Amino acid sequence: MNNNDYQEYVKQKAKNSPLWKNMIWAFLVGGLICAIGQGFFDFFRYLGLEETLSSSATSMTLILIAALLTGFGVFDDIAKRAGAGTLVPITGFANAMVAPALEFKSEGVITGTAVKLFTVAGPVLVFGISASILVGLIKFLLMLI
Repeated sequence: MNNNDYQEYVKQKAKNSPLWKNMIWAFLVGGLICAIGQGFFDFFRYLGLEETLSSSATSMTLILIAALLTGFGVFDDIAKRAGAGTLVPITGFANAMVAPALEFKSEGVITGTAVKLFTVAGPVLVFGISASILVGLIKFLLMLI
């Protein structure tokens, strides 16, 4: 079988992707997640928190909800239907951290869960901290001038 024959074989076996349906679901679910986040933000403002504290509380609440939904296996069901709509950065990151940890929990708390938890978070923390130090040094040097 040559390359062209193989490509034809793959085209015959592949299912057509319902592109418009997937885009609409992603838009609706992503928008719903953002609307829920705005609702939490407004609720925290109503409780008297300052804007920056409300933002932090909203982020933590969305992370907690996404982590719990991942733990209960609900987030994956939502993601199957919504696709990229669940990748709203804060909920997608929470899912990306919790899912590998759950997958390897049978290997133990340290060598399974903890190690896999930081396979995603580790690079983010390393590069985030490194970038913040670099920006801080540049700002400090510019202030000396």
